[in-house]
Amino acid sequence: MSAPLLQARNIVKNYGHVQALRGADFDVGEGQVVGLVGDNGAGKSTLVKILSGIERPDGGEIVFDDRTVTLADAADAHRLGIETVYQDLALAPDLDPAANLFLGRERLKPGLLGRLGFLDRDGMADDAAEAFRNLGQTVQLITVPVASLSGGQRQSVAVARASAWASRIVFLDEPTAALGVVQAQKVLDLIRRVRDNGIGVVLISHNMPQVFDVADRIEVLRLGRRVARFTPSEIDMDDIVAAMTGVLDHEAEATS
Repeated sequence: MSAPLLQARNIVKNYGHVQALRGADFDVGEGQVVGLVGDNGAGKSTLVKILSGIERPDGGEIVFDDRTVTLADAADAHRLGIETVYQDLALAPDLDPAANLFLGRERLKPGLLGRLGFLDRDGMADDAAEAFRNLGQTVQLITVPVASLSGGQRQSVAVARASAWASRIVFLDEPTAALGVVQAQKVLDLIRRVRDNGIGVVLISHNMPQVFDVADRIEVLRLGRRVARFTPSEIDMDDIVAAMTGVLDHEAEATS
């Protein structure tokens, strides 16, 4: 297995007397899908927030590209090429997909109009359409408000926005939770395309069949620490359940 691009080593996070993370480890490499699973309260969301720069750890080390880094905020993560899609998608419902793709990163027109603050809407729309095409997505109604799109299309917009700006890693928090079977499969296909572009993908999900379907490796958190690492082709669902519930209470190393 190639060296990890992003590593969390012995991460600790406390909220008052509550220990959310108790020495958690995690790693993901380039062009790799890693499933991050665990029961409610296992620490998944806290770990993702720390690795996305939203939260600061109380202890431990974050290593990116073989060097220790400090993620003071989300902007630090963005500068490293790390993007996150949360469950609420963080889309602006009244804006179209192109405007959402460039939300917070709007491009100005060249020359005098740009200096006067005019946005390059046509250029952003063209680049957004190309970004969707590159990911195999057909968001045809690119000029209508996101609120009028289907759940699967909105999810595609959120993932496309993250992957368009992420040069290294994308975190996806329950990306198929509110989708039907067909829409969910399209999102899984999108995850594979992002991986095939050389970007590391971290999939946080309670849907074990989907995790098995798309993940190259599965890491299990329990009570704030990693308790197992699996290669999906070498295990079954019972192994995951055993790790999540504490029947398996040692770290099982992946073999690939």
